[in-house]
Amino acid sequence: MKISRAGKIKTHFSEKLERVRLGENFGVIFGKKRRYVAKIVPYMDPEKKMPRKIGILDGKNSIVFAEDFKMTESELLGFK
Repeated sequence: MKISRAGKIKTHFSEKLERVRLGENFGVIFGKKRRYVAKIVPYMDPEKKMPRKIGILDGKNSIVFAEDFKMTESELLGFK
């Protein structure tokens, strides 16, 4: 995460918004003590569903059940 002063953001607001639109996020510092006051991140539309990443092993392993396995898929997942 990059950090920018509030005054610099005011001066280059359009440029900062373009970077945010492209996926970058940054923190905003303000005042003499340069404390963090905000974080600007890209907008995520709640209606648009992002592909869900299962984990770092997604696609790198497989599960094989024994032929005598007697549990249904619903039981395995905890549905009744």
